Amino acid sequence: MNAQNPVGRPAVRVPAPSASFWITKAASTALGEALSDFSIHIMPPVVAVLLGFVLFAGALALQLTRRRYIPGVYWLTVAMVGVFGTMAADVVHVVLGAPYVVSATVYALLLALVFVGWRLAERNLDVHEITTTRRELFYWAAVVGTFAMGTALGDFTAVGIGLGYLPSIALFAVLMLVPVLGYRVLHWNGVFAFWFAYVLTRPLGASVADWLGKPIADGGVGLGAGWVSLGFALLMLALVLPAALRARRKAYAGTASKYLA
Repeated sequence: MNAQNPVGRPAVRVPAPSASFWITKAASTALGEALSDFSIHIMPPVVAVLLGFVLFAGALALQLTRRRYIPGVYWLTVAMVGVFGTMAADVVHVVLGAPYVVSATVYALLLALVFVGWRLAERNLDVHEITTTRRELFYWAAVVGTFAMGTALGDFTAVGIGLGYLPSIALFAVLMLVPVLGYRVLHWNGVFAFWFAYVLTRPLGASVADWLGKPIADGGVGLGAGWVSLGFALLMLALVLPAALRARRKAYAGTASKYLA
């Protein structure tokens, strides 16, 4: 029996925080940023946004039909949230002309409303308790909000105030220490610390992707969004595949034990 699914308790549908979780999450944010940039350069932006939404909706629908955490499906959904969340933030800035600080503030308010609604409806924002469809819907609404807000925040520091991509990486890396130290040293509430860190992984990963992909003249390394997308896609595959194989072995062992008992 899986330790996350004791007798009489529904299975948790999302992964628990761990070192590998945070590394994979950061890779997914960078992938989302790079793939979004790459897609709008190889196809009309409207087509890219529509395609991004379709892929996001399809991945989310697949995830919601699962009744337990399946690494491949979950991280595919996170990657698609990364792509669509980036596009959503960019549309607000490019199409509507909203300054980055405005779009970041709007997304922050929407994210706050998601958390308030989640708290009122479920009394619990703990990711270890995502065992029902309603809780999972709140979870994914929060995830989308963090990606959109984080994208706008990263663009605001790098471009809006002219800090640049590499200094933005340093800034958000330092800020990531705040929830880590708050949780481990100051004994912050674990749920608050988790979502604090979750928000910051987005601008951190996006800044890394932009720094690697943007032209040298714009303060980047100049690798190009396509190569950066491929690199982070391979990194995510390398991170998720072992977890998927372990989950498969556990499921097989659990099924075998039932018939051998």
